[in-house]
Amino acid sequence: MTANVSPDTTHLEVRGLTKSFYGVRAIDSVDFDLRGGEIHGLLGENGAGKSTLCSVLSGLYRPDNGSVLLDGEEVQFRSPQESANAGIGMVYQHFRLVDSFTVAQNIVLGLRRDQRPSSMRQVNQLVAELGEEYGLPVDPTAAIWQLSVGEQQRVEILKQLFRGARVLILDEPTAVLAPRETDRLFEAVTTMVERGHAVVLVSHKMAETMAYTNRISVLSRGRNAGSVTTADTSPEEVARMMFGDAAAAVRTSFGASATVGDLVLSVSDLQVMGDKGQVAVDHASLDVRRGEVVGIAGVAGNGQRELQEAIAGLRPITGGTVTIDGTDCTSAGPKETKHAGLAYVPEDRLGVGLSPGLPLGHNLALRSFDRAPHSRRGVLSQSSIDATTDHLVAEFDIRGNRTGMRVSLMSGGNLQKAILARELSEDHEVLLAAAPTRGLDMAAADAVRGHIVDERQNDRGVLVFSEDLDEIIHMSDVVAVMFKGQIVGVFRGDEIDVDEIGLLMTGSDSMHGVEIADLYPTEEEPEVSS
Repeated sequence: MTANVSPDTTHLEVRGLTKSFYGVRAIDSVDFDLRGGEIHGLLGENGAGKSTLCSVLSGLYRPDNGSVLLDGEEVQFRSPQESANAGIGMVYQHFRLVDSFTVAQNIVLGLRRDQRPSSMRQVNQLVAELGEEYGLPVDPTAAIWQLSVGEQQRVEILKQLFRGARVLILDEPTAVLAPRETDRLFEAVTTMVERGHAVVLVSHKMAETMAYTNRISVLSRGRNAGSVTTADTSPEEVARMMFGDAAAAVRTSFGASATVGDLVLSVSDLQVMGDKGQVAVDHASLDVRRGEVVGIAGVAGNGQRELQEAIAGLRPITGGTVTIDGTDCTSAGPKETKHAGLAYVPEDRLGVGLSPGLPLGHNLALRSFDRAPHSRRGVLSQSSIDATTDHLVAEFDIRGNRTGMRVSLMSGGNLQKAILARELSEDHEVLLAAAPTRGLDMAAADAVRGHIVDERQNDRGVLVFSEDLDEIIHMSDVVAVMFKGQIVGVFRGDEIDVDEIGLLMTGSDSMHGVEIADLYPTEEEPEVSS
């Protein structure tokens, strides 16, 4: 469980790696090297080839051409197990844990009998010691469903360390973490490097890449765009490698809100149950008006998903009300909320937002296939669907589509653009967007934010959920903080305080539990004479 990587020597090397899907090269003659005791940032647009390269290194894909060398010797991984046995551990953005199992059970799951300790008591002890050694404390006897997102990520990292990983590939590790959890994560990563591990950090966050990496490699359209020493470069230079001339087009500010209009979404005293029968949304209230963006900040697992689904008509409401543009949608299903004026972009793009086995055109028509011009008298018009697809692909800059290709093979950024294209092309009055830029590169994220702000400028209301505090602060006119199913703070305009919000997100502030009306009364009420 201790790394054995010589500092400053090339431990892992990729030479001329090529991998194609459906005749399209995802990576094309890519070179990459990782030295012992370093954090190497891997950046690039969505669809640039980062995930494909990491999937080859982790044994999930076999390359068409090229070679992978480990300590100078060529290796060929035919499975993730072979990659893991060679000392390469992949920590995915979307965790691969069994919720009902304990931490220790998840860590030894899949190991052969001769690879794991003789008793679970010994496993528990070793996991606890490993967590203490690397600054990743977690209760080995706790069930996964009882843990926060940050703790679950620790389990994923400990699982790789327990299995002897010398190289750790971290895929967007801070995408769902609060600021304090992010700091703790990088403290642990620094400890790993000090103990001889080598780390590949796949990230779209320029600030953390510049702050924590030793070197940065950039992929663009499946090819090498450059490799630099972090201390000798700048964010602008890295952005130019990633986007070329497009780097200058990335917005830095969305300006002040347009004139705020009438109420378009009202959630009052809402109560919603979670999947395990617990109270997930606890008397939550919020309002969204035309011409404003309301952002919901919070660490994942504090009732955000249940609140989104309740508003969208996907989860039953046990108390309170939801009103969309004047229509009571408390007992409505997704079809009724759509007709009331809701456009919904869920956080689970493939599981909820799209049908992964269908091609792009059919996914874009999911909300309109039952009416003209896409169908007449129950008969689908493929020509009409194709024409709409071509129009939306051009308008929303959706890339990577091939005739007949299932949508699951497209990059995350293009999947998100596809959902936005479908939802925003339908009549609506309010947009509900959950984690709209999670896992997207800067250009794709900026495009998505641009569409959201266009909604505000077009006199619609917007409700955005995100665990990325910087994004929420950047985009929102009003920020509401959610903790343990409650709205525990509301901040407007100049009142938005990033430090206070960060404390509220982790339940560390004395304001928790205070009524919203007490925090920010709309006006002073006159004294009433008795």
